[in-house]
Amino acid sequence: MSEGTMQRRAERDQGAQRAKRLHRVLVCAAAVPVMLIASGCSSDSGSGDSGSGGDKAAGAGATVSASESAAPTVQAAAYNSLPEACGVLSKKTLKSLVPEASKSGKKGTAEAGTRGSCSWSSLDNNGVKGSQFRWLNVSLLRFESDTSRGTGEAQAQKYYDQQIQDAKSVAGAKNAKSQAVAGTGDAATLVRYDLKKKEGAFKQQTVVTRVENVVVTVDYNGAGLAGDKAPSADTLGKLAGQAAKETVSAVSAANGEGAVSPAPSDSASGSKAPSKSASPSASPSKSASKSASPSKSAAKTS
Repeated sequence: MSEGTMQRRAERDQGAQRAKRLHRVLVCAAAVPVMLIASGCSSDSGSGDSGSGGDKAAGAGATVSASESAAPTVQAAAYNSLPEACGVLSKKTLKSLVPEASKSGKKGTAEAGTRGSCSWSSLDNNGVKGSQFRWLNVSLLRFESDTSRGTGEAQAQKYYDQQIQDAKSVAGAKNAKSQAVAGTGDAATLVRYDLKKKEGAFKQQTVVTRVENVVVTVDYNGAGLAGDKAPSADTLGKLAGQAAKETVSAVSAANGEGAVSPAPSDSASGSKAPSKSASPSASPSKSASKSASPSKSAAKTS
């Protein structure tokens, strides 16, 4: 092969190699923008500003949700109404307990749906043989659930216990006894004692009953005056228990089926309790003493 031919072949080979290198450079150059664009999109979607904002928003939402779920709640009270105190007993029952009393009764301290009381006084005068005196008082107190004081039922139980202690600690009471009363509300107790007054010897019967978030207190006493014999404490106790049972039935009837479906009630604070009329004061014994205290009512009327 001649020297000229070999030189031309070498030149052709070198040209081909240059062409291949140029092709590779162009291919790489074309690929770079695509990579940059892809990298840019990836960078934008995960950038510090937008990503941080999303995380903050998600965090805020989670905080709000957690705060809402942590808000204090309390079980709603079962009963949300009360019957009129002067209408809880039938005419037949009143005739048995206070035969000579006015059927309408004397209305005491009342607050619609929250508290109420009614009393009846009977004097059966038998002339020279003396007379029989009877006095009856029915009091009702309803408690509303509240986050600061607890459920209506718990408050009612506390007041129920207090009423029993008040009945047991009446000044001048003799032969005090207490016993459970079956078949009346969720809990019922009869407290009985003798109370000597200048008019005669009185037999006091106090039945305290709790039904759900309502406390019913029945005070009933009797005495034989002007020489008439004292009534039987057992008979008076049975009549008082009958009045308590009938009053509890009236409370249930005033609330339809007897109870609303329990559900959490969100009252974030005591100030958000349903209403003044539906939320007895934090010290129920003081607020209800005029209408539901067996010790005061028994001592005053006996």
